[in-house]
Amino acid sequence: MPSPVWHPYAHLKTQAAAPRVVGGRGTRFTLDTGESLLDATCSWWCMIHGYGHPRLVDAIKQQADTLCHVMLGGLTHDPADQLARELVRLTPDGLEHVFFSDSGSVGMEVAMKMAVQYHHLRGHSGKRRMLSLMKAYHGDTAGCMAVCDPEEGMHSLFAGYLPEHHFAPAPKAPYGATAQQVEADLAALRSVLEQHHHEIAALLMEPLLQAAGGLNMTSPHYLRGARALCDEFDVLLVFDEVATGFGRTGKMFAADHADITPDIMVLSKGLTGGYLGHAATLATTRVHNTFIGDSQLHAFMHGPTFMGNPLACRVALESLRVFEEEDYLGKISHLNAILTRELAGDDSLRQHPAVADVRVLGATGVIEVYDASSLAHAADIARSRGVWLRSFGRWLYTMPAYITSDEEMRQIIDAMKAPFLDAA
Repeated sequence: MPSPVWHPYAHLKTQAAAPRVVGGRGTRFTLDTGESLLDATCSWWCMIHGYGHPRLVDAIKQQADTLCHVMLGGLTHDPADQLARELVRLTPDGLEHVFFSDSGSVGMEVAMKMAVQYHHLRGHSGKRRMLSLMKAYHGDTAGCMAVCDPEEGMHSLFAGYLPEHHFAPAPKAPYGATAQQVEADLAALRSVLEQHHHEIAALLMEPLLQAAGGLNMTSPHYLRGARALCDEFDVLLVFDEVATGFGRTGKMFAADHADITPDIMVLSKGLTGGYLGHAATLATTRVHNTFIGDSQLHAFMHGPTFMGNPLACRVALESLRVFEEEDYLGKISHLNAILTRELAGDDSLRQHPAVADVRVLGATGVIEVYDASSLAHAADIARSRGVWLRSFGRWLYTMPAYITSDEEMRQIIDAMKAPFLDAA
């Protein structure tokens, strides 16, 4: 009898039976066939410490002996208080208030509601639309779908159901672009703000790395320019660091590359090392204090059942300790050097007629092709080499766990290149 589990993003008529995972240790997970696969995708980019990390597992066990869950409405507990303090310490200066939720999508919903209510409380009730970037992906809930790319994104079927927001062109200048080279991108952003700032509450952005929208990499100069434009037009700047946070771009947060502070920042995925679902939406004191007042409208009307879950907070705290104590930023720099040299630096791969681009940022490596059919067998080829890889559209990528060894990185890179170089 087939499993009743309805899998995500799967075409029900053509999907193959999903491999059954029975365990995991380090960078690998094990199937019920006994097959061991090196996870090159970090289980949708969140298992930054790998599987079965003893300190994270012990943290969950110890917390379970004390308190598994309690509502955060009207109550608090030490793991939530401690995690909030740690996030304030680690994030860019000025983000001093933390609202917990249970997933990255919900964290973004919180950010959008927060931005609209902020402007309403300041007497600007007309500012209730968002400004997003083309090629953006911010999640699969209704509010998040509405701010994903409406043309090439995965949610176009729902256009008539979703509220309409504003979009600016995706920046084209790459990560290493100069300030002068990003001027055209910022001019396009300015144009939208000049026309619609009176109804825009916030600019939403995946800083430096638009992940599910095509793994597009943009310049820190664009972030600085966006910060200045938001200040000029009284628009809040929201950084969606669900994918980019906790080292993925080479610094603790993508905002750190530009040395700026957004008004609101959303974190998830690596927040708990992937061991439990959790998210945090951080806000500046300017945003937070706007909600201090006498009317009923000053209360922020949002409260996920599992926000601040003690188990999730406790494992997040341990994840942060491991990250700092074991110099994960140093590990990420090392992974970046291997990806830069052996993936992006491979001229034969770059010159392959099917390959449009090869790019690397932090612990992320991407092969972009002209036609998605070029990647039709990439996952099967990788699996035959003991590697779990998933392409989407025209992109084949790796976002490995930060504990991945040199030998394992080369195994991943060889698997990524195999569809192109084996056929050469």
